[in-house]
Amino acid sequence: MPDASQYLSDSDEALIIESIEKWLEKKVAPVAMKLEHANEYPHELVEDMKELGLFGALIDPAYGGLGLSAMTYSKIVQTIAEEWMSLTGIFNSHLMMAQIVQRFGTDRQREYWLPKFASGELRGGLGLTEPDAGTDLQAIRTVARRKGDKYIVNGAKTWISNAIEGQANALLVKTDPAAEPRYKGMSILIVTKIDPETGAPLPGIRNGNKLEKLGYKGIDSGEFIFNDFEVDAELSLVGGEEGKGFFMATGGLEIGRINIAARSVGIAKRALRESVAYAQSRKTMGKPICEHQAIQLKLGDMAARTRAAELLVEDAARAYDTGQRIDMEAGMAKYFASETAVEVATEAMRIHGGYGYSKEYVIERLYRDAPLMCIGEGTNEMQRIIIAKQLVKRSPV
Repeated sequence: MPDASQYLSDSDEALIIESIEKWLEKKVAPVAMKLEHANEYPHELVEDMKELGLFGALIDPAYGGLGLSAMTYSKIVQTIAEEWMSLTGIFNSHLMMAQIVQRFGTDRQREYWLPKFASGELRGGLGLTEPDAGTDLQAIRTVARRKGDKYIVNGAKTWISNAIEGQANALLVKTDPAAEPRYKGMSILIVTKIDPETGAPLPGIRNGNKLEKLGYKGIDSGEFIFNDFEVDAELSLVGGEEGKGFFMATGGLEIGRINIAARSVGIAKRALRESVAYAQSRKTMGKPICEHQAIQLKLGDMAARTRAAELLVEDAARAYDTGQRIDMEAGMAKYFASETAVEVATEAMRIHGGYGYSKEYVIERLYRDAPLMCIGEGTNEMQRIIIAKQLVKRSPV
């Protein structure tokens, strides 16, 4: 995790952002609408993301990554989300998996997994959610039982990003289902659908359905089903010790919430930009609608909320880079920015009128994508509870 001394200079950061902006303009913008409406996975763009180093953005350079700070990473996410939010999920879920290995893994696990993650050779995500366990992670039922130098995994996961097109997963399991409190019986295993050395499919693990969604169509969301699936204990049990998985998972969610918040800012910025442009070209009653006070009130509110959300993301990213616990900062950024994305996208649709409801305009996609931000990486209801608890804890009487 970079400290302040490892931040890129402003000029170096600007060069990275500029290279991504050029890629977005040249490669992403021409195909995003077509791929979105066809519900088609962006294979060629994923190859580009490998070349850009996005799958190793937060991974230490010692393992082939870019080693970026959360501050720079959040700006990259925001920039890409302005063009097509779905792409940011492909590498965010992957980097959450990688961060768990980087922060909590053994030396051998880091040396084995992180170079493969950084290059994009193995891509994946975080396997937390189950049919009966979402926000309440302690309710998971997937079990891994130790058998010699192996773990035998049985259970199912759902709503897993990169489940279909990816190959790896940081899987939250019960290694001691009888433990009390429940979180003490949870561990994380790194599992793959293929042999990392040969690429051959492995028995005992299969994909269930690819889940159809309202928006966020550029990334696959699916199910994993495990039936006596064997994994190597030394390579797979993150940290080499059972019972630590719950806190690893919640720690991994911190960068995920910053990512969601940055995506939300990107959605809001694009909706605002489109609205400002449209309001100057669309005329009613003999003048551009930007001259009508009703539209001015909307634009003013949209601009203020978007900027406030952006500053909260910066605050959370800065805190993450210091290595401190950031439940409250990440929760505030995620909660406020995601609600802002929904509000600004909705107002943008109203400003655009019937055109905002048309698939020919980007507004309808922003309108579909924004609500997911309120749900992903922990619901906003939960974020508000986390914020309140941390506020009280940090301000004892």
